[in-house]
Amino acid sequence: MADKYDVYREALVMEEETVWPEGVDIADKATAHRALHESADQCAAVEYVRTHTGFCRKITASAEDIQRVS
Repeated sequence: MADKYDVYREALVMEEETVWPEGVDIADKATAHRALHESADQCAAVEYVRTHTGFCRKITASAEDIQRVS
């Protein structure tokens, strides 16, 4: 289940993960990954997973998110 963008948790993000949709061709995943995480507040599905050192920001990218950062 996706969370809302959370400023408090953002300050504690130590890891980043992106889940890519099936059937969507992404030319440069590294660049898209960076752009998605730099604009996490605009992504449709952001989840914060608790880790020992803070949080992992997990973005499930939608086709709209990918189009926005392309």
